[in-house]
Amino acid sequence: MRWFYTFIVRCYTLSIRVAAAFNPKAKQWIEGRRNSHLFDAADENKRHSWIWIHSASLGEFEQGRPVIEAIKKRFPEKKVLLTFFSPSGYEIRKSYPLADKVAYLPADTPQNARQLINTFAFEAVFFVKYEFWFNYLEALSEHKIPTYFLSARFREQQYFFRWFGRWPRRHLRQVTHFFVQDENSAKLLKSFDIFNVTVTGDTRFDRVYQISRTAQPIPVAEQFLQGRQAFVVGSSWPADEEKLMEAFGQLPENMAVILAPHDISEKHLRTIEEASAYKTIRFSQFTDEMKAKILLVDNIGLLSQLYRYASFAYVGGGFGQNIHNIQEAVAYGCPVIVGPKYGNFTEAVDLVELGGVFAVRNAAELAEMIKRLNADNQFREHASAICRNYVEGSIGATEKVMKLVWGKIANKQ
Repeated sequence: MRWFYTFIVRCYTLSIRVAAAFNPKAKQWIEGRRNSHLFDAADENKRHSWIWIHSASLGEFEQGRPVIEAIKKRFPEKKVLLTFFSPSGYEIRKSYPLADKVAYLPADTPQNARQLINTFAFEAVFFVKYEFWFNYLEALSEHKIPTYFLSARFREQQYFFRWFGRWPRRHLRQVTHFFVQDENSAKLLKSFDIFNVTVTGDTRFDRVYQISRTAQPIPVAEQFLQGRQAFVVGSSWPADEEKLMEAFGQLPENMAVILAPHDISEKHLRTIEEASAYKTIRFSQFTDEMKAKILLVDNIGLLSQLYRYASFAYVGGGFGQNIHNIQEAVAYGCPVIVGPKYGNFTEAVDLVELGGVFAVRNAAELAEMIKRLNADNQFREHASAICRNYVEGSIGATEKVMKLVWGKIANKQ
């Protein structure tokens, strides 16, 4: 079975090489791995103790980040290797100061796995959420390197738990410990005799809670709003924006929109501007004498702090495959509207049930919810309290992880 899995990995890598000829992201994926020099300086790297954290992309990095910070605070002499699968994570965080080396993860072949382990003296390895790479897991197990999964979440529909899942499930038993988001994940693992599991919740809550407590003022947002109630739209996709533009109709006089789309390419920004019935100003072009109803955010990295201004928000993706993470918004006690596809996030499911997040199925329901959250202060404040209480009850996952792993690392000092 391993040869077939490795064959699929090689075919995937080859397909990316072919796509690189005409796809910029695929080209980054290939060139980034070629230029990472990950396997250089093996003799020097072997002189140090390394902690390896692997994330698929930027969202997973934010889940792993609190653990990196905790390790660096308690063990400043340890070196951290941070790897990414996706260019969207690597390109933004390639200069992350708490990592001693940031690189793309080489393709999951037995040769690459052996070479990586022979290049670094790994003391512990953390994979974030869903990053299951079976040749790496096999090699780490063979070398008896403690391997952990952070903020993992499992569902019955995953291939591990299907009739054909015996071989991949074997690799779950090679993991030292799973830190999972919810009880259902723990129960599912235990039903297959995998008992090395602890329910910690999502480590990203520690990160977003910290951001919400230290967020700095954004003068452009404040000058744009001028006391108006803010409706922040975060990480929207075209399918979301189509519903939003239809739902906006006649926006209340006291409300302004800050719209931060997922895609900030020039083509997409122009599409939004042309579709809007209201005057729209780009964030990068705003001056204090400009008046508009919609502020179009055309840069990356501000969204987590823009939510501080929101009376309520819409988080995109729910009219496509699935929503983006709502944690950054609810950390401010911000009620959130989402589309109908939100089931992949525990906190979204929980908060829809509790009444802090509101799922809508179409533009008409979206318009009605915008109207209600804008006009009904008591309703909005109740939803806000639900979000705030949920976040405060969810922080602390990082400390739970560190308490279990702490002795395993500290004993090797």
